Amino acid sequence: MPERLVIIPTYNEKENIREVLAIVFGLRPEFHVLVVDDGSPDGTASIVKELQASVYGDRLHLMERKGKLGLGTAYIAGFKWALDRQYAYIFEMDADLSHSPPDLVRLYDACHSGGADMSVGSRYVDGGQVRDWAWNRVMLSYCASLYVRTVLWLGVKDTTAG
Repeated sequence: MPERLVIIPTYNEKENIREVLAIVFGLRPEFHVLVVDDGSPDGTASIVKELQASVYGDRLHLMERKGKLGLGTAYIAGFKWALDRQYAYIFEMDADLSHSPPDLVRLYDACHSGGADMSVGSRYVDGGQVRDWAWNRVMLSYCASLYVRTVLWLGVKDTTAG
């Protein structure tokens, strides 16, 4: 039974999908990937199908949805799919490489070997970073996290992660 699944929602990610999949599939321990594509008009799903058939086989899965249904519902659909197939560890990651795929190993180790029930990566802690974001996206994310922390009295630095 496969143990680890990474859910990657996509919408027009043809520029990144090959690279992100190559990095994830190069990690050890081995991860499976479920791409949840929201009808990308740029052909993202076709690229995933090609890679499924020629390179990654049964380690790569594709869920095609009709139209742009949103990131949140993509993760919910992916989690349901993973639970139906009894994956022990489920990860979520963006396709745009704003999340560092090698961190999947650290997140897995925190739960599998470290005894954590859940592990969340963050951009706003020591060792965290934001890569290739416009300044306004960084400010929006940081301010949204600050607002949520203040209103809900949370000790979490990055409330928009995970």
